[in-house]
Amino acid sequence: MVSPLTPNVHKCGNVTVISFGPQFESLDEFTLDQVRDFVLDVAKSADPPRVVIDLSFTKFFGSSFIEVLFRVWKRVNGAGGKFALAGLTSYCREVLEITHLDKLWLLLPNEAEAVAAIT
Repeated sequence: MVSPLTPNVHKCGNVTVISFGPQFESLDEFTLDQVRDFVLDVAKSADPPRVVIDLSFTKFFGSSFIEVLFRVWKRVNGAGGKFALAGLTSYCREVLEITHLDKLWLLLPNEAEAVAAIT
């Protein structure tokens, strides 16, 4: 049985897309504890190693989620793959810009553009 706190995972061509739906408006510590291992496992098993994380519904995340994103990126990048983030709200985008992670990761407006960018 899939938990209500499980992100949706689907393939778009050869890209694995992890979509955080409306139940992930805030990726606080409690929520993150529910999804961390799932997200890392999906990233590890992505074949080919191309992963888009769609955060269209997420209005808040903190440093612990940034750590998860960094670990996903390391797994994908270490396997010679590509990684992108899609649908960031203005707050979440600003957090990544302040930490200069926008220089490391592709930040695209939506899933379709992110998939196209790493295909």
